[in-house]
Amino acid sequence: MLPDRDRLKGGLIVSVQAPEGSPMRQCEVIAAMAEASLNNGAIGVRLESPEHIGAVRRRCPEALIVGLWKRTFPDSPVYITPGWEEIQAVWAAGADVIALDCTERQRPDGADLAELVQRARRDLGAVLMADVDSLVNGVRAAELGCQWVGTTLFGYTEATAEQQPPAWDLLPGLSQQLPDGALLICEGGIASAEQARQAIGLGADAVVVGTAITGVDLQVAAYRRALEAF
Repeated sequence: MLPDRDRLKGGLIVSVQAPEGSPMRQCEVIAAMAEASLNNGAIGVRLESPEHIGAVRRRCPEALIVGLWKRTFPDSPVYITPGWEEIQAVWAAGADVIALDCTERQRPDGADLAELVQRARRDLGAVLMADVDSLVNGVRAAELGCQWVGTTLFGYTEATAEQQPPAWDLLPGLSQQLPDGALLICEGGIASAEQARQAIGLGADAVVVGTAITGVDLQVAAYRRALEAF
């Protein structure tokens, strides 16, 4: 059962993920990082793949888990929980909230976003987090039935490729235009505690931080590049 809105407001959700090929991607490592995050005050964790969701659920049975499954298909740029198979798998693995791409882009096999949202709500009773890139897509996702809206894809779609996260310009509009009861999540590009506070000040209810906390591979590579520049 999800915490009530008051407990979620102002909270930190840690994205515990690792790239393909990384030794950090092992289930036991992901579960340990998730537990450490929760032990130190995170209100929840965001996890990729049914395997990682299941591993964290077993280790941290009371955890709030936002789950997704990244899969790529040749006929679509959508890869965050793109279809019904992925939605079912994430839910069955133990996620409390299912995150999925809710941009206007074509989905694999021409799947319809509205139908996917309706089916997940009706057949699973799932809480859905819409990963969006724009004000229009965020409002539309909430109208379709997504209870959470995140700025996850701002700067990562063709339409926003020239934008740089965090989504400072997007948060105030979403905060004003999302329907009452929708939870606004700032995700993407948050690199410090100060930026997390800034996101809340701009209207976010909670923030998701990943690379800056758990992204060992990317963080080390960034330090190496900076030092090699001298």
